[in-house]
Amino acid sequence: MILGNLVAITQTSMKRMLAYSSISQIGYILIGLITGDLKGYASMTIYVFFYIFMNLGTFACIILYSLRTGTDNIRDYAGLYIKDPLLSFSLTLCLLSLGGLPPLTGFFGKLYLFWCGWQSGFYLLVFIGLITSVISLYYYLKIIKLILTKKNNEMNPYIQGYITYIIASPTFFSKNPVEFIIIFFCVLGSTFLGIMINPIFSFFENSLSLSVFFY
Repeated sequence: MILGNLVAITQTSMKRMLAYSSISQIGYILIGLITGDLKGYASMTIYVFFYIFMNLGTFACIILYSLRTGTDNIRDYAGLYIKDPLLSFSLTLCLLSLGGLPPLTGFFGKLYLFWCGWQSGFYLLVFIGLITSVISLYYYLKIIKLILTKKNNEMNPYIQGYITYIIASPTFFSKNPVEFIIIFFCVLGSTFLGIMINPIFSFFENSLSLSVFFY
């Protein structure tokens, strides 16, 4: 958790930042694993399930932007909301959910995970998890702030080409149906799955209780 977030905060590449951020996410997941009880395993499974939506949605946005511009440098995301409001909105929601900001899905996933860790007596790990979550929110919010700022006065040809492409293609869905579907469902999962946390938790808990590992 500590190493992944501290290295991620220094990155200038979006892909590398997300890769190191994923290392910290594994640290959160391990909290549920080391509890050694059914609730801990259920909370870990739920967080992995939620993480698939959050991470896949973020990667889809980053890859789509990279394919259109030829760059994945964080500074080149400045003013993205002007170039592509839909992609900006999707990426913002996925990043905030990864950071665990309420009331998004990531918040509920971390809440259950940390609560199970706390009940099992892993107070220090839960405290570290909370601190590193705040650190991750810091560099996610830095990116979001960059996205929502005005475009740079000097833009490279890739960015200019991206703007031309968007102006020429006002309907994102008609030009990119596959990308739209992937991003739409991932953003939907990253935003609203947390609302159904109780039935999802019960489902995974009941499923795990039937597993051979608990006999």
